[in-house]
Amino acid sequence: MTVVILGTVRLPPERLADARPHMAAMVAATRAEDGCLAYAYAEDVLDPGLIRVSEIWRDQAALDAHARSAHIQVWRAAGPGLGLHDRQLVAYDAGASRPI
Repeated sequence: MTVVILGTVRLPPERLADARPHMAAMVAATRAEDGCLAYAYAEDVLDPGLIRVSEIWRDQAALDAHARSAHIQVWRAAGPGLGLHDRQLVAYDAGASRPI
C-alpha cells in the first residue's frame, strides 16, 4: 500500500539560507531512493520559516529503508544546529490514486 506523508517543520527564517544546501542534498538523495515516488520541501510564502513536507512512498518497506538511509542521518544530525524544530509529520496509507 502506498504511504503518503504530509506535514511541516520550522526553521528560524534567518537560518533558511544556511539550511537550503542541506535540504537540497536531502531531497536529491531521497528522490533517488528505490520506492520514492515523490519528495519535496516547500517554504510557505506567508509564514517565513515554515517548511511544508510532502512524500509519497511505494510502500512501508521503502519508507523504512529511507529512515535507515545515510542521508537522513546526516539531515537529522544537522537539524538542531540549523534550528529545525516543531516537526509535525503524519503518515497516511493510501489506496488507488485517481486524477481529479
